[in-house]
Amino acid sequence: MASHLTILTATSRTYDIKKSRFIAHLVPLAAFPSALKQLRDEHKKARHFVWATRHLHDQQIEENCTDDGEPRNTSGKPTLNALQNRDLIDIGLVTVRYFGGIKLGTGGLVRAYSEAANRVIETARLIAVDNLYRQTIQLSYPQFRHFEYLIGQTDLHIIDKTFQSCQIDVTLQGPKTAIDRLCTKLNPP
Repeated sequence: MASHLTILTATSRTYDIKKSRFIAHLVPLAAFPSALKQLRDEHKKARHFVWATRHLHDQQIEENCTDDGEPRNTSGKPTLNALQNRDLIDIGLVTVRYFGGIKLGTGGLVRAYSEAANRVIETARLIAVDNLYRQTIQLSYPQFRHFEYLIGQTDLHIIDKTFQSCQIDVTLQGPKTAIDRLCTKLNPP
């Protein structure tokens, strides 16, 4: 069985068809609620905010989607299908639609939302969930600035930061080899 895939960083892509604009945003599931709120705030004139999520919980995949006012099963379901087809989990996909005045019809909507979803997935840096690894590292306060520079050059995700009196404990998530490389750069032999 193939490994499930996910992302660590959000990505977006725009798709225009018949004067309608579809802006698809692929985000880690943990960031999904705040990303949806932020998109609604940023795109006040958009007509629809169609979304789908997939989450692995107790060895079961939980899925959800909404058409957000589009005709039933013309937008949320095609968006969810795009996530299913690539076996993506722990992820959310929101497509912001600006209506361009030309009706696309039900088939046209299905194709447009599918295309927007597939384009943003193609753009994303997908990671096999099996390769994800968590590790907590301890940094001195003088090391922290160098750490922030190095972390910006990786696909690692900071899960938690705890500031102690003499050190900073940082929990990272990502491929073990990337965490090991980062630790080597922070503490050369």
